[in-house]
Amino acid sequence: MPVAIQDRPTQTVRDEVIDKLIMNYSHGELSYEAFERRLDIAMESDDNEEIFQQAADLDLAVNKEYVDSKKQDLGFSFDNDPAAERDTLVSIFGGSDRSGAWKVAKEIRVLSIFSGSDIDFSQAQFSYRQTHVKIFSLFSGDDIYIPEGVNVVTKAFCIFGGIDNKSNTMVSNDGPTLVIEGLVIFGGIDIKLKKSLKERFVAFADSLKDMFG
Repeated sequence: MPVAIQDRPTQTVRDEVIDKLIMNYSHGELSYEAFERRLDIAMESDDNEEIFQQAADLDLAVNKEYVDSKKQDLGFSFDNDPAAERDTLVSIFGGSDRSGAWKVAKEIRVLSIFSGSDIDFSQAQFSYRQTHVKIFSLFSGDDIYIPEGVNVVTKAFCIFGGIDNKSNTMVSNDGPTLVIEGLVIFGGIDIKLKKSLKERFVAFADSLKDMFG
Protein backbone atom coordinates (compact mmCIF):
# COMPACT_ATOMS: atom_id res chain seq x y z
CA MET A 1 0.00 0.00 0.00
CA PRO A 2 1.53 3.35 -1.04
CA VAL A 3 2.44 5.91 1.61
CA ALA A 4 -0.04 8.79 1.91
CA ILE A 5 1.19 11.86 0.04
CA GLN A 6 1.23 14.04 3.18
CA ASP A 7 3.47 11.50 4.94
CA ARG A 8 6.15 11.48 2.24
CA PRO A 9 9.26 13.72 2.48
CA THR A 10 8.34 17.08 0.97
CA GLN A 11 11.60 17.45 -0.96
CA THR A 12 11.12 14.03 -2.57
CA VAL A 13 7.60 14.96 -3.70
CA ARG A 14 8.89 18.32 -4.96
CA ASP A 15 11.71 16.73 -6.98
CA GLU A 16 9.37 14.18 -8.58
CA VAL A 17 6.80 16.82 -9.54
CA ILE A 18 9.41 19.21 -10.98
CA ASP A 19 10.86 16.37 -13.08
CA LYS A 20 7.40 15.51 -14.40
CA LEU A 21 6.64 19.16 -15.20
CA ILE A 22 9.88 19.53 -17.15
CA MET A 23 9.27 16.23 -18.96
CA ASN A 24 5.77 17.19 -20.08
CA TYR A 25 6.67 20.77 -21.00
CA SER A 26 9.63 19.63 -23.09
CA HIS A 27 7.33 17.27 -25.03
CA GLY A 28 4.75 19.98 -25.74
CA GLU A 29 2.13 18.81 -23.24
CA LEU A 30 2.22 22.10 -21.28
CA SER A 31 2.33 25.71 -22.41
CA TYR A 32 5.20 27.83 -21.12
CA GLU A 33 2.79 29.90 -18.99
CA ALA A 34 1.33 26.79 -17.33
CA PHE A 35 4.79 25.28 -16.85
CA GLU A 36 6.14 28.41 -15.17
CA ARG A 37 3.05 28.83 -12.96
CA ARG A 38 3.11 25.23 -11.78
CA LEU A 39 6.89 25.27 -11.33
CA ASP A 40 6.63 28.31 -9.05
CA ILE A 41 4.07 26.54 -6.86
CA ALA A 42 6.06 23.30 -6.78
CA MET A 43 9.22 25.14 -5.71
CA GLU A 44 7.65 27.46 -3.14
CA SER A 45 4.91 25.40 -1.50
CA ASP A 46 5.47 23.28 1.61
CA ASP A 47 2.14 21.44 1.22
CA ASN A 48 2.72 17.98 -0.26
CA GLU A 49 -0.81 17.77 -1.66
CA GLU A 50 -0.54 21.17 -3.38
CA ILE A 51 2.83 20.24 -4.85
CA PHE A 52 1.54 16.84 -6.03
CA GLN A 53 -1.47 18.40 -7.77
CA GLN A 54 0.77 20.46 -10.08
CA ALA A 55 1.57 17.30 -12.08
CA ALA A 56 -1.41 15.07 -11.21
CA ASP A 57 -3.05 15.57 -14.64
CA LEU A 58 0.13 14.96 -16.68
CA ASP A 59 0.59 11.62 -18.41
CA LEU A 60 4.24 11.54 -19.50
CA ALA A 61 6.51 9.90 -16.95
CA VAL A 62 10.21 10.52 -16.51
CA ASN A 63 12.37 8.09 -18.50
CA LYS A 64 16.05 7.10 -18.53
CA GLU A 65 16.88 9.58 -21.29
CA TYR A 66 15.56 12.39 -19.11
CA VAL A 67 17.47 11.19 -16.05
CA ASP A 68 20.73 11.02 -18.03
CA SER A 69 20.19 14.50 -19.49
CA LYS A 70 19.39 15.95 -16.07
CA LYS A 71 22.49 14.41 -14.52
CA GLN A 72 24.65 15.90 -17.27
CA ASP A 73 23.05 19.38 -17.29
CA LEU A 74 22.13 19.95 -13.64
CA GLY A 75 24.31 17.60 -11.65
CA PHE A 76 27.75 18.29 -10.22
CA SER A 77 30.71 16.31 -11.49
CA PHE A 78 33.94 16.42 -9.53
CA ASP A 79 37.23 16.60 -11.38
CA ASN A 80 39.28 13.43 -10.92
CA ASP A 81 42.46 15.46 -11.35
CA PRO A 82 42.56 17.36 -8.03
CA ALA A 83 43.36 21.05 -7.92
CA ALA A 84 46.07 22.49 -5.69
CA GLU A 85 45.66 22.20 -1.95
CA ARG A 86 45.82 26.00 -1.53
CA ASP A 87 45.10 29.09 -3.64
CA THR A 88 45.71 32.72 -2.63
CA LEU A 89 44.15 36.03 -3.76
CA VAL A 90 45.71 39.27 -2.54
CA SER A 91 44.22 42.75 -3.06
CA ILE A 92 45.80 45.81 -1.44
CA PHE A 93 44.53 49.19 -2.65
CA GLY A 94 43.33 47.41 -5.76
CA GLY A 95 41.18 44.48 -6.82
CA SER A 96 41.48 40.86 -7.82
CA ASP A 97 39.16 38.65 -9.83
CA ARG A 98 38.82 34.90 -10.19
CA SER A 99 36.25 33.83 -12.77
CA GLY A 100 35.65 31.70 -15.84
CA ALA A 101 36.74 28.07 -15.96
CA TRP A 102 39.13 27.48 -13.07
CA LYS A 103 39.93 24.68 -10.65
CA VAL A 104 38.85 25.18 -7.06
CA ALA A 105 41.52 24.42 -4.48
CA LYS A 106 40.82 22.72 -1.17
CA GLU A 107 41.58 26.00 0.62
CA ILE A 108 41.35 29.54 -0.76
CA ARG A 109 42.94 32.39 1.17
CA VAL A 110 41.74 35.91 0.42
CA LEU A 111 43.45 39.08 1.68
CA SER A 112 41.66 42.37 0.94
CA ILE A 113 42.86 45.68 2.34
CA PHE A 114 41.20 48.89 1.10
CA SER A 115 40.11 46.96 -1.98
CA GLY A 116 37.92 44.03 -2.96
CA SER A 117 37.84 40.63 -4.62
CA ASP A 118 35.35 38.99 -6.99
CA ILE A 119 35.32 35.20 -6.79
CA ASP A 120 32.98 33.60 -9.32
CA PHE A 121 32.32 29.86 -8.89
CA SER A 122 29.64 29.65 -11.59
CA GLN A 123 31.93 27.98 -14.18
CA ALA A 124 34.52 26.62 -11.77
CA GLN A 125 35.47 22.96 -11.64
CA PHE A 126 35.31 21.50 -8.14
CA SER A 127 37.72 18.77 -7.09
CA TYR A 128 36.79 18.54 -3.41
CA ARG A 129 33.49 18.02 -1.63
CA GLN A 130 34.36 20.82 0.79
CA THR A 131 36.39 23.98 0.19
CA HIS A 132 37.36 26.48 2.88
CA VAL A 133 37.49 30.15 1.84
CA LYS A 134 39.49 32.00 4.50
CA ILE A 135 39.05 35.77 4.24
CA PHE A 136 40.70 38.73 5.93
CA SER A 137 38.88 41.87 4.78
CA LEU A 138 39.82 45.33 6.08
CA PHE A 139 37.91 48.35 4.71
CA SER A 140 37.05 46.19 1.71
CA GLY A 141 34.19 44.49 -0.06
CA ASP A 142 34.36 40.95 -1.40
CA ASP A 143 31.76 39.41 -3.73
CA ILE A 144 31.36 35.65 -4.02
CA TYR A 145 29.15 34.31 -6.84
CA ILE A 146 27.93 30.73 -6.74
CA PRO A 147 25.67 28.57 -8.89
CA GLU A 148 22.59 26.98 -7.32
CA GLY A 149 23.48 23.60 -5.87
CA VAL A 150 26.61 24.73 -4.05
CA ASN A 151 26.07 24.67 -0.30
CA VAL A 152 27.38 27.64 1.70
CA VAL A 153 28.33 27.76 5.38
CA THR A 154 29.41 31.13 6.85
CA LYS A 155 31.62 31.32 9.93
CA ALA A 156 33.41 34.67 9.52
CA PHE A 157 33.76 37.02 12.50
CA CYS A 158 32.67 40.58 11.71
CA ILE A 159 33.62 43.88 13.39
CA PHE A 160 31.73 46.89 12.01
CA GLY A 161 31.08 44.76 8.96
CA GLY A 162 28.87 41.93 7.85
CA ILE A 163 28.08 39.02 5.57
CA ASP A 164 25.08 39.13 3.23
CA ASN A 165 24.31 35.56 2.18
CA LYS A 166 21.84 35.36 -0.72
CA SER A 167 22.83 31.82 -1.67
CA ASN A 168 20.44 28.94 -2.24
CA THR A 169 18.00 27.95 0.47
CA MET A 170 17.61 24.36 -0.78
CA VAL A 171 20.39 22.08 0.43
CA SER A 172 22.02 19.95 -2.25
CA ASN A 173 23.19 16.50 -1.21
CA ASP A 174 25.24 16.12 -4.40
CA GLY A 175 26.85 19.56 -4.58
CA PRO A 176 30.08 20.81 -3.01
CA THR A 177 30.18 22.91 0.16
CA LEU A 178 31.93 26.26 0.57
CA VAL A 179 32.86 27.18 4.13
CA ILE A 180 33.37 30.95 4.36
CA GLU A 181 35.41 31.90 7.41
CA GLY A 182 37.79 34.59 8.57
CA LEU A 183 37.67 38.18 9.82
CA VAL A 184 35.82 41.17 8.35
CA ILE A 185 36.61 44.65 9.75
CA PHE A 186 34.80 47.72 8.38
CA GLY A 187 33.93 45.74 5.29
CA GLY A 188 31.52 43.23 3.88
CA ILE A 189 31.18 39.92 2.09
CA ASP A 190 28.30 39.47 -0.36
CA ILE A 191 27.43 35.91 -1.37
CA LYS A 192 25.15 35.89 -4.41
CA LEU A 193 23.55 33.37 -6.73
CA LYS A 194 24.83 33.60 -10.31
CA LYS A 195 21.79 31.77 -11.61
CA SER A 196 18.72 30.74 -9.60
CA LEU A 197 17.52 27.16 -9.46
CA LYS A 198 14.33 28.14 -11.31
CA GLU A 199 16.39 29.69 -14.12
CA ARG A 200 18.42 26.49 -14.36
CA PHE A 201 15.26 24.35 -14.48
CA VAL A 202 13.73 26.54 -17.21
CA ALA A 203 16.94 26.54 -19.26
CA PHE A 204 17.16 22.74 -18.93
CA ALA A 205 13.50 22.34 -19.95
CA ASP A 206 13.99 24.62 -22.96
CA SER A 207 17.07 22.64 -24.06
CA LEU A 208 15.03 19.41 -23.91
CA LYS A 209 12.19 21.06 -25.81
CA ASP A 210 14.60 22.05 -28.59
CA MET A 211 16.01 18.53 -28.66
CA PHE A 212 12.59 16.89 -28.89
CA GLY A 213 11.42 19.42 -31.48
